[in-house]
Amino acid sequence: MSKSARGASPRWWRWLVFTVLSLAALPIIEVTAVRFFDPPITPLMLLRPLESRPDGHPAPARRYTWLPLARMPRDFLKFVLVAEDQRFFQHHGFDWREIRAAQKQAERTGQEPRGASTITMQCARSLFLWEGRSWIRKGLEAYYAFWMEALLPKHRILELYANVIEMGEGVYGIEAAARAHYGIAARELTRDQCAALAAILPNPRGWDPRSPTPRLAARLAGHQRRRICAGFGGSGFRRSRGACHPLVALRIPITRVVARWRRRRRSGRGVAM
Repeated sequence: MSKSARGASPRWWRWLVFTVLSLAALPIIEVTAVRFFDPPITPLMLLRPLESRPDGHPAPARRYTWLPLARMPRDFLKFVLVAEDQRFFQHHGFDWREIRAAQKQAERTGQEPRGASTITMQCARSLFLWEGRSWIRKGLEAYYAFWMEALLPKHRILELYANVIEMGEGVYGIEAAARAHYGIAARELTRDQCAALAAILPNPRGWDPRSPTPRLAARLAGHQRRRICAGFGGSGFRRSRGACHPLVALRIPITRVVARWRRRRRSGRGVAM
């Protein structure tokens, strides 16, 4: 073997290792950045206008307005937690109990496993990636979710999620959704409106919270029932045995999380807004 060939081989491996390490470090840098800075835009916001539209009309203008966690409607946050991730404050990015339940259901029905994405995983997808069902995207989503749970507090993940999640054609986040669907600010939303907005999250571009389809209406009714079972009902509500779904009988400390966020903001150690 010539000297030039022997010298080129180690150099090639060095470049390969450097490239792999750089790609592995990029998500860590991105996640660290969103701990301190609110994202001005996301890849999904850039990709949506490029998608082909069957009606031939141009994509609607992007609506995206950042709203701090302390100013978000409590009812919306509660409905989101009940509907999308009831163990958000208990797991570390992956709800293994829900994943096993989805696998068992798929084995019984012979169908593909239903989605078991947590709020952290959905936030990673909306904030850093793109929509799709490829294994590459799912692997990247899991990698981002791991680092989000390692580097971000729960209240920041929830704040990012509620601001960047897609909630209609060109609509991102709760503030933009409130104005787009109801013509009011998020702080003016009623409990029923909050429930409707949380219910459309699985299909935000296909469902209209103002004109619910039978399937969406059924989701709304289920969310209202689970909200009570999860400890969000009236103070006089008593849970009877067997009245609640076994996966939703827990109390979610949303008020405590927001109070902690406000204390950190006042002391100067909070997330930069």
